[in-house]
Amino acid sequence: MIMKADEIMKLPEFMGQDSSTIQAKLDALEILIRGYTHNNFQIRNIRCECESNGKTLFGVHPFMKVGDTVQVSESQVNDGLYTIEAITENCVQVNKDLFPVPYNMVTLVKYPDDVRQGIIELMKWEQDNRQKVGIKSESLSRHSVTYYDQDANNQVRGYPVSLLGFLESYKKARF
Repeated sequence: MIMKADEIMKLPEFMGQDSSTIQAKLDALEILIRGYTHNNFQIRNIRCECESNGKTLFGVHPFMKVGDTVQVSESQVNDGLYTIEAITENCVQVNKDLFPVPYNMVTLVKYPDDVRQGIIELMKWEQDNRQKVGIKSESLSRHSVTYYDQDANNQVRGYPVSLLGFLESYKKARF
């Protein structure tokens, strides 16, 4: 998970909102960022291979800790992002159910601070401007509204290009 809902809900713009709605938006933004940059933000040096059953991964890397995001891959059925909820001596408890599979590759996912700050800015924009999308200018006297084109030159995946500039250095080539 790129951020927890309570981190965003500390900001005045989001106080009093439903935490599950905020978390759903954060999860959606995480998928957007990973898809837009073609970057999975994995720390490949912090990786382990293990068996799974229920919410348990039977194996742990010494540098993984509670609250970390991990990506399960090469499992055929459990591939995806999970959050570590508890760690025992040889097991990791995650936030979602896993199918019993003898092999899962588990890799730590870590987002840089500027990406996390960019998420906050995207959430603020979503809160304040989503309902105004497409309006370029608006006058009150004699009521006049001008809409601008929403094409590839000025928006990316529903967000203004200027808001996604922080991701440029994290884009990876896709072949």
